[in-house]
Amino acid sequence: MSTRLRKITQQVLVGNVKVGGGAPIVVQSMTNTDTANADATVKQIIELATAGSEIVRITVNSEEAAQAVAGIKEQLIAQNCFVPIVGDFHFNGHKLLEKYPDCAAALDKYRINPGNVGRGKARDPQFQQMIEFACQYNKPVRIGVNGGSLDQAVLTRLLDENRLLAQPEPLAAVARKAIILSALESAAKAEEIGLGKDKIILSCKISNVQELISIYQDLAARCDYALHLGLTEAGMGSKGIVSSAAALSVLMQQGIGDTIRISLTPEPGASRTQEVIVGQEILQTMGFRAFTPMVISCPGCGRTTSDYFQKLALNIQTYLRDQMPIWRTKYAGVESMEVAVMGCVVNGPGESKSANIGISLPGTGETPVAPVYEDGEKTVTLKGDHIAEEFQAIVERYIESHYGKAV
Repeated sequence: MSTRLRKITQQVLVGNVKVGGGAPIVVQSMTNTDTANADATVKQIIELATAGSEIVRITVNSEEAAQAVAGIKEQLIAQNCFVPIVGDFHFNGHKLLEKYPDCAAALDKYRINPGNVGRGKARDPQFQQMIEFACQYNKPVRIGVNGGSLDQAVLTRLLDENRLLAQPEPLAAVARKAIILSALESAAKAEEIGLGKDKIILSCKISNVQELISIYQDLAARCDYALHLGLTEAGMGSKGIVSSAAALSVLMQQGIGDTIRISLTPEPGASRTQEVIVGQEILQTMGFRAFTPMVISCPGCGRTTSDYFQKLALNIQTYLRDQMPIWRTKYAGVESMEVAVMGCVVNGPGESKSANIGISLPGTGETPVAPVYEDGEKTVTLKGDHIAEEFQAIVERYIESHYGKAV
């Protein structure tokens, strides 16, 4: 794992998960079900938790949603799912927490957006009311500022001050300051009300990569609150993955960030779990954590005109990830294993020897044999029509023999 210098922040306990204080960076996600539909929400929470989401956020936007929360928690516990649940509140959170104490008690954390907690004279008392509920129920709070719903009172104040300067700053620079100040002032206010620093997580999300990096660098330099990272509205598919990886990787490499979410727009009908997998893969490829055995495979070239090695790489990768919910309870350390599936003899043997276990498939026109390497040594050469099945069996035997001790 990476030894990069980590900024030590105040540790916050969210349910049974440690955030900050040097604890491993946590992967979290959010449901997109109607929370009032308890069965659908429970199903998706379990899917996300099984995929590796260590904290799951749900929308609590209506009385029906608030009424469902306690039952959702009970169903999860009955199905041995103990992932912490965060309530996402906007506009009416103070009313829902007051009217539905079972909801307030069942949630493991509250998420408050200072820009959406109230307007004008109502803002401060409604914010105070939500913080008081957090104190009453001993719950941590994420104060999550979002560039798309920035507290206009803070922005207006800074714009007025900026206009008086001899050399006023650009609007973008003022907006960045407003985002950071909104988070810090809200956190200070929460502490004044009585919420401990060990109950506060901050986030300042926008959708521009360079702006996000700049904001979090400034925020991290000005406080030691635990920080949640995320590029909001990251987008769909490769665009969302690349932009999130670009922003979060820079920050985490600088030691900034205690928990992350990859805010992907899912394709119609696609599983919500993709954002969890992407978050895990960012952390694992950077060497911060290990979640599942990694498959190293080549891109292919004119020497590999057959798609055989591509199918084998996909099948092995899918198989390894699908088995992890079972393996993590049986095989200690298996998540750090590397498997190489290479398409020809150019780099195949070298990469296979460097991995825990690897196979070098015959490229176009090459001898139809596939040497297998375990811990750098060739152990067998596979031939014929069942190379894929035989290699998977070898992987299974390797895991049993090398990681077969009880966790």
